[in-house]
Amino acid sequence: MGADALSDVLRAVRLTGAVFVTVDVLPPWSAPIPSAATLAPIVMPTAQRLISYHLVTAGTCWAVPQQGEAVRLKAGDVIVFPEGDPHVMCSDPKAARGIALDMQRIRPAEQWPYRIVSKRSGPDRLGLVCGFLGWDVGPFNPLLGALPRIMVVSDCDEAKNSRLGQFTQLAVAEATDKLAGGEGVLARLSELMFVEAVRRHLNSMPNEQTGWLAGLRDRAVGRALTLLHGRPADSWSVEKLARAVGLSRSSLAERFTHFVGRPPMQYLTAWRMQVAAGMLSDGADSIAKVAEGVGYESEAAFNRTFKKLVGTPPATWRRQRGAAMHAT
Repeated sequence: MGADALSDVLRAVRLTGAVFVTVDVLPPWSAPIPSAATLAPIVMPTAQRLISYHLVTAGTCWAVPQQGEAVRLKAGDVIVFPEGDPHVMCSDPKAARGIALDMQRIRPAEQWPYRIVSKRSGPDRLGLVCGFLGWDVGPFNPLLGALPRIMVVSDCDEAKNSRLGQFTQLAVAEATDKLAGGEGVLARLSELMFVEAVRRHLNSMPNEQTGWLAGLRDRAVGRALTLLHGRPADSWSVEKLARAVGLSRSSLAERFTHFVGRPPMQYLTAWRMQVAAGMLSDGADSIAKVAEGVGYESEAAFNRTFKKLVGTPPATWRRQRGAAMHAT
């Protein structure tokens, strides 16, 4: 495990990206994006949850969530739906909608990335990249609960050579040119764009914000999270962790719980189960070896904890996960 808690979480929850659709159209148009539960079997069957996101590369448009207010977007904006909530991307939420895209009607065998290009030309042309990322929500995904249901970041006020601007330009080029290996490049780019969006959201949060991401910004809590993520198998105690970050036991426990929402050792247990789930899914290590890898000397104790937090014993979870992967 690395020393970067955010990277550790993104790796452990198996963030996998794929940019599927580029849109180049004139109004009126709309693109209904169904819920993650509906869309996942079509675009990414192995994902436990889908993240939907859209990058506006030219013109303006609106994002209309099923619940909530419409959001106006302009070139340089990125909107992310971390929980895959249903929404509509459109030229005008009040105008007649000419359907430009219906994900549920695209044939599964269609070669990705899928392009929608209007034959007409005009000054109000819209450029849009619609992407989808898969990630695991269980056993423990601390980032999921730390993100808002809708996240908007902008690149408009920055230089064109900013990270987000470069990622966007590369995504459009790869989706347009369809070169060999393009799907793999787009998958990595979509992951990078999501990470950059999370970084920008983190930097824009007010100082009084709480939650897992806010905890990363706090010196003591961020250091504690880094230690727990970097060495989950260590025999941690609140006292040992407090000494490592330079706080008293009570101060660390209070501060950690304030930001993260649960005490340090409870967090560590949940994180260990996430790491264990990855080990169970990835390899053929015995249950005893997995238990040892996340800090349990007793296989029985690990089995009890895993079942309590995940709902099934580790061996059963491994079989079910393997069957689900092979069924797709």
